[in-house]
Amino acid sequence: MPKRGDRGGSKTRAHIAATATELFLERGFENVTIAEVAAAAGVSKVTVFSHFERKEDLLLDRLPGAVETVRTAIREREEGVGPVEAIRRVALALVDQGHALSGLSEGVEPFLRTIAESPALIARLRAFEHEIEQALATDLENDARFSGDHALVAALLIAAYRTVAVGTAQRRLAGGDLAEIATTHRRRLAQAFDTVEHGIAARTGAG
Repeated sequence: MPKRGDRGGSKTRAHIAATATELFLERGFENVTIAEVAAAAGVSKVTVFSHFERKEDLLLDRLPGAVETVRTAIREREEGVGPVEAIRRVALALVDQGHALSGLSEGVEPFLRTIAESPALIARLRAFEHEIEQALATDLENDARFSGDHALVAALLIAAYRTVAVGTAQRRLAGGDLAEIATTHRRRLAQAFDTVEHGIAARTGAG
């Protein structure tokens, strides 16, 4: 059985996720079983679970990458750049790239609709928000350059981004011009991070 970290394992993981996503978007998340995903991908159920701990993670397979993106932004930020600014830059970079995590990629509506129609997927996203908040709080606590309330700042940053992301997802599902939605997304990101930064600037130091 390939290890998660090797090249063959990465290819297998990506293949399973792509196969599962196609089935979920076509039939709905609750209407597809792990056994059906395994059969369609040409692997065993054991192999599926060796790469994914939960069924939900088959569709939300980019969440681990989101955690690493946030942690890297905090750890590798330039001198004089505070955590709010570091996360702001990452969020805006995702917009510029039209990245899937921004909700602004082409053709993302079926993916968003599948999530919106699944209580299990919504619950997994809520749990993930807690996970990424905890990871961010831990990095801030261990950051010698940061002297503020690490738990509070992490919670505010995640809440700010979630609020904007949910609004953007709702606009995508309602239809409308992608360029206009992206402009609104960028403006709301700026407002959200400005609100966080100005509210905590006195306690966070640089940034």
